Formats: sequence, C-alpha cells, structure tokens
Amino acid sequence: MTDSQATSANPNSGKRKRLLLGLGLIVVLVSAAIFAYHELYGRFYEETDDAYVGGNLVQITPQITGTVTRIAVDDGDYVEAGQPLVWLDPADTEVAQQSAEANLARTVRQVRGLYSNVDSYKAQVASRKIDVQRAKADYQRRVTLAGKGAISREELAHAQDTLNSAQSALTSAQQQLDTNQALVDDTVIASHPDVKSAAAQLRQAFLNNARSTLVAPVSGYVARRSVQLGARIQPGTALMAVVPLHEVWIDANFKETQLREMRIGQPVTVEADLYGDDVTYQGHVESLGVGTGSAFSLLPAQNASGNWIKIVQRLPVRIRLEDEALDKHPLRIGLSTTVTVDLHDQSGAQLTNQMPKDARFSTAVYDAPLGQADVLIERIIHDNGPQSANATPAKQG
Repeated sequence: MTDSQATSANPNSGKRKRLLLGLGLIVVLVSAAIFAYHELYGRFYEETDDAYVGGNLVQITPQITGTVTRIAVDDGDYVEAGQPLVWLDPADTEVAQQSAEANLARTVRQVRGLYSNVDSYKAQVASRKIDVQRAKADYQRRVTLAGKGAISREELAHAQDTLNSAQSALTSAQQQLDTNQALVDDTVIASHPDVKSAAAQLRQAFLNNARSTLVAPVSGYVARRSVQLGARIQPGTALMAVVPLHEVWIDANFKETQLREMRIGQPVTVEADLYGDDVTYQGHVESLGVGTGSAFSLLPAQNASGNWIKIVQRLPVRIRLEDEALDKHPLRIGLSTTVTVDLHDQSGAQLTNQMPKDARFSTAVYDAPLGQADVLIERIIHDNGPQSANATPAKQG
C-alpha cells in the first residue's frame, strides 16, 4: 500500500466510526425516551379500540290480543315516556269492562241485602225472646194454678207446648242470625269478599282496556318498527323498540394483560370514530367483566385438543359516560370508539361487593291505569252502597 492510499483510507475510517457512534447514541436516546415515557406516562394508561357504544333496546310488546288500528310513530321519531305509540281495537275490552262494572254494582247491592238480612234477623231474635219470656211467664202462672187445682193438666200441657215452641222459634231465629252474621261479620261493603272479587274482575277488565293503547315506557328514539296496520298481534310480539340515547355506555374489550392495574371508578377518556378526536367524552370504569367473551359464547372454545394455540383473551369493561358531552354530541348504539383508562387511582376494587340500593332502570307509566281503576271501583261502591253500611261493620248480636 502506498502512502497516498493510506492517507485516503484514514478519513473514511474516522467518518464511519463517527456515524456508528452517532447511530448508537440515537438508539440510546430513543430507548431512554421510550423507557422514560413508559415509566412516567405510558404505564399509567391502557388503551383499546375494541370498544363499542352499548345501550338499552326497550321492546314494545302488547299484553293483550288485539288488532292494530293506529300507529303513531315510525323509525327515528323521538317519543316521551307515556306517549301512545300503537292503538289496538278496544271494542272487546270496552264490552268486558262494562260487564265488570255492572257485575260490581250488582254485587254491592247483593251485599247490602246481606246486611239488611242481619238487621231483620236481629229483630226476629228480639221478638222471639219476648215470646219466650211471655210463654215462660204464662207457664209459671199455670203451674201455680194447677197446683191449686184451678186449671186442668191439659191446659198446663198446652202452656208447656207453647213455651217449647217459643224456645224452638228463638233457637231457629238465632241460628239464622248467626248464619247471616258470618257472611258479613267484621266487614264493610268495600272489604266484603264478594265485593273484592267483583272489584278484582273490574280492575283486570279496566287494565285490559287501558292496555289496548301501547305507550312508551321510556323517552327515546323509535327503532326497528315492524308492526303494521290491521295486524292481529298476540301478547309478547315485538312491535318496535325505543332506544334512550341519553342512557348509553361503552363496552370496551381489553386484553387480559391490560387489566392488572384497572379498577372500578378510574377516569376514562373516549373518542368516537363518528366525531374523531374533535370530540372527547369523559367517563369512569363502572364494572369489570366477570368472564371473557369466549366463555359466554354459544360455542365455547375447547382448549383440551391437540392443536391448541394460546390466544390472549379479552374481557369486557363497562364505561359509564357523563351526560354533558352526550347532550351536545349524541352517540348511537354500536358505534366504534377508542377508550383510554387512567390507572393512577388504585383505590377502587376490581369487582364490586355492594348490592345496588335502587333499581338501575325503572318506569312509572304503567302505574296510572291501576290508580284510575281504583278510583272507578270506589265510585261504583259509593253509588250503590249507603254510607252507613260502608262506615259501620256488622257486629255479633
């Protein structure tokens, strides 16, 4: 090698060393940055894009058989709780209610007759007691006279027969009073068993008539309407669904390796693909799944086989969203989202050990017909029964 060749090789070798040194420094810096990011930020957050919007699908189903005569809403319409949705032909239920009203009125009047019978038999018993006292007094006088020989034994025997007859009549009247007393004892007209049975029949008929109009159990949006005019529907047939979009949540499926530090109550940030990163939803972890998706599938995987391959499982985590963002940017059921859980707070539990104190979901739209039925029953009883019978129970005389 000549001197000129050695001189040209040395600069190239020094340049290569500097490049390798710079590359190694960059690798070290990147590794340090990744480590610092993980230690200071990354390990406190878990993220998944296997997350979807969930919500309630409130099915509208009839409770009686009927023919559809009117439909008030269609898919996408907003309805308030208690708003009528579907009408069934009410002819049969109205006739049944009118018959039940007449039956209750007739039963109330019949029970009034039972109370009157008790009063009548009480008067008979009182009259029979007087007859017994009179016959007994006559018999005692004749016994005295017979002892003196003033009357014959035949007349004394007739007095004895009269007394026995009066006592038998008193016993019969007392038994009839007891029999009728047992039918009304310790009751008023409204609480009499016959009246309560007739009232129950009217209450059922009233509810059936009210149920010929199907109302929305909750406020929300109509979806999956399948009912048609003129259809003869049976109880339990799904006619449509109402989706309350203000009560949605996120079902996020995290890998089992991501759940080690996850706790109930941890804050969550959610981004929906519908709006992108322009809209961010805030929420918290409401519950952690108690089983993987494969464990609850219709055909669970059979791992005890020769071609088994280990697959990382995912568990569902329910995220409860705050209402403020939902009011401005509503979500729809089934939309894809990206969920990020902040793991800093470790005070929560992995599984809750407290029972719910109140019902999570409830509706009061079905309470009104029952109250209206009770008002109607009270009015019929009042119109067909005197206040005195309603206020004063019959006592044993």
